Amino acid sequence: MSEHGLSSSWLLSWASRMLDAEKAMMVDHEEKYGFQATDNHARLADSAEREAALALTRATTMAPDLITFYRTIGGVWLPDVGNGYWIDSASGVLVQLAEYGTVHADEVQGGLVIGSNGGGLSYVVALDGAVWRTRTATLDEPELDKVADDMRQFLELLEHSVVGFAATGDPGLV
Repeated sequence: MSEHGLSSSWLLSWASRMLDAEKAMMVDHEEKYGFQATDNHARLADSAEREAALALTRATTMAPDLITFYRTIGGVWLPDVGNGYWIDSASGVLVQLAEYGTVHADEVQGGLVIGSNGGGLSYVVALDGAVWRTRTATLDEPELDKVADDMRQFLELLEHSVVGFAATGDPGLV
């Protein structure tokens, strides 16, 4: 594991920090934005999602940190942070993989789509663990921008986005 590698204990701590940030975001959300916030959360993987993570490892080659992530985290739903952020569950990634396959672009070969933002851009994890974001809402001949060197950095950026949104309304640039 690299110095930025993921462990289940780090992910559990991250999920706890995310819960605190999500609670802070909800305090005056309706007053600030004119509507009641929906359910924003990072959900721990249940047994069905851990089984889906195992099935995902059998279905394709993927970065080790992504395996650790899906064995611990069942998905992330943040529809009220800016335009929204979503990291799909392992079962959702399996469906996406079956329907569309892996992502191939100049920068990435065999990348897995793991989520999206509310602007229609997708997040792709390359085999080396780097996280990329599409420039457009299509995966046909995608153009990608690197947003993080690995999943841990990506999750830290996502956490900072939620904390920043709760404090200032700025959704960050993940």
